[in-house]
Amino acid sequence: MCGIIGYTGKKNVEEILISGLSRLEYRGYDSAGVAILDNGELRIRKKQGKLAVLREDLKKSPIKGTTGVGHTRWATHGVPNDTNAHPHVDHKTQIAVVHNGIIENYQELKKKLQKAGYEFSSDTDSEVIAHLIAECYKGDLCAAVRAATKQLKGSFAIAVVHKGESGRVVGARRDSPLIVGIGEGENFLASDIPAVLEYTKKVIYLDNGETVDLTDKTCVIYNGKGKRMKRKPTVIKWDISQAEKTGYKHFMLKEIFEQPEVLRNIFKERIKKGRVNFEELKISKAQLKKIKRIVIVACGTAYHAGMTGKYMFEKYARIPVWVDNSSEFRYRDPLVDKNTLVIVISQSGETADTLAALREAKERGAKVLAICNVLGSSIARESDGVIYTHAGPEIAVASTKAYTAQLAVLYLLTFYMASARGLKAARNKQFLKELKKVPHLTEKLLDEYRSRGNRLAKYATDFHEYYLARNNKSCFLYLGRNINYPNALEGALKLKEISYISAEGYPAGEMKHGPIALIDENPWVVCIAVEADTYDKMLSNIQEIKARGGLVIAIVSQGDKLLKKGKLDYIIEVPRVPEVVSPLLVVIPLQLLAYYVAEAFGYDIDQPRNLAKSVTVE
Repeated sequence: MCGIIGYTGKKNVEEILISGLSRLEYRGYDSAGVAILDNGELRIRKKQGKLAVLREDLKKSPIKGTTGVGHTRWATHGVPNDTNAHPHVDHKTQIAVVHNGIIENYQELKKKLQKAGYEFSSDTDSEVIAHLIAECYKGDLCAAVRAATKQLKGSFAIAVVHKGESGRVVGARRDSPLIVGIGEGENFLASDIPAVLEYTKKVIYLDNGETVDLTDKTCVIYNGKGKRMKRKPTVIKWDISQAEKTGYKHFMLKEIFEQPEVLRNIFKERIKKGRVNFEELKISKAQLKKIKRIVIVACGTAYHAGMTGKYMFEKYARIPVWVDNSSEFRYRDPLVDKNTLVIVISQSGETADTLAALREAKERGAKVLAICNVLGSSIARESDGVIYTHAGPEIAVASTKAYTAQLAVLYLLTFYMASARGLKAARNKQFLKELKKVPHLTEKLLDEYRSRGNRLAKYATDFHEYYLARNNKSCFLYLGRNINYPNALEGALKLKEISYISAEGYPAGEMKHGPIALIDENPWVVCIAVEADTYDKMLSNIQEIKARGGLVIAIVSQGDKLLKKGKLDYIIEVPRVPEVVSPLLVVIPLQLLAYYVAEAFGYDIDQPRNLAKSVTVE
């Protein structure tokens, strides 16, 4: 959540701060602001609303300077308005702070500071940090930040400037991400890589409890005990163009169409000579052989990927698996021990609940394996082993290519686990051959949608007209069976996230246990009915829906004859593949359907209301 950018160098800082914040808009926000050191003065400008409001205000009255910090806020404490927007300043307007996270003991600190004479102007927990640093300040900003952060409970990533220390930016983090960008005669702080990638590809990931002291020429990092740390920058391999729309109307649409290449790269990198390789795993096959159970922990879309992984691991690696929401895992005394492999899945590698679940699992002696997209992220660093998805930056809040990348890694990990356990499934080279066909098939599928006048957009327009005709009253049900049940959940989630339409995913066999009561002429029902062992049962479900007046959108395998004869309302074809790999293809029309419905309603697809890309607070 939220976005931080800081800069010190020789360039016009206002332009760099606004550019950096624009690269962080995907994280979700409701206000934006900057603090700039201008000839010994601290200039603050902050506005409720989109970044364009702040940009226009600065255009009318620019601020000069070469050092400053900026922020996009997503409200936690205090309603969105100009006063609660960041940066926050101390009582003398000498210190400015931008903050991501939640300070759990802010009320206690606030009372203490008020007794000392400090006056507060906002309703936020963040303002207490500015006053606390001022209280600790003895002429050295970095020392004051280190002293102040020792008193904070909760999570934070902060960037701080002082009017008397021009050319200096200090940052610190605990349980919220913060990176350093190393430039030539300039240095940066940011929440995420896209904010700095236009200027440098050299990045340092700060560890928990660390403070960084930046000037245009120096970068000094201290750990929680005040010891200087030596850290070499990581060179980012992807380009800023990957964080731009490059001709697509929305990032989400671009990222949907990037999926074939993402899958192709994963399989090319990981499958060599008929074997699966995870060079960075750091958990040996001997250790994996001793594992007696697997627990998959994740949130949202990653949780749905984990559910698909459960089907795979149990069927082919023959090991019991349970899947848990990260936010629930540590509150029920989970039964994990040294014989348990806990797999944590997170696109950002900074998801607060998943990070907390990881730490709980390690305290109980479990081995922890991370599947994530961001190199050097907290989850990647704290796990015993990691598998990177290398999907490139995902800017849209609604996850698409990260999901298929997570699925691909879980397929390969299943094969790897089967090999470690000496099972027959590991000798089934046909499984890997089928996987390697998927990138071409997904590419073909997307090309067909693009070239055939886009039937999915037509379906979405039909629903939009239907919805308006019923006075904005309608909903979607998504039904799937076996390994495609998680895709039913994922399809419903995508629709809810970006179109705000009520949608629920269910195992199709559960329809008679409640959801069928909803079916009349009102709800639309998306039925995943590709070729599968449960195909006949899915046909029966569809007939029951039709008999009650439901409107069916069926996702079927190419060449399907039975459902086409059934005179369904809408049919979406995907390439015919073995059931086990079908989730990688089925999810694409589900993503596109959600996209086109949201487009028909005219919503902000990349930045849906109330949502943030990376949930870094609990």
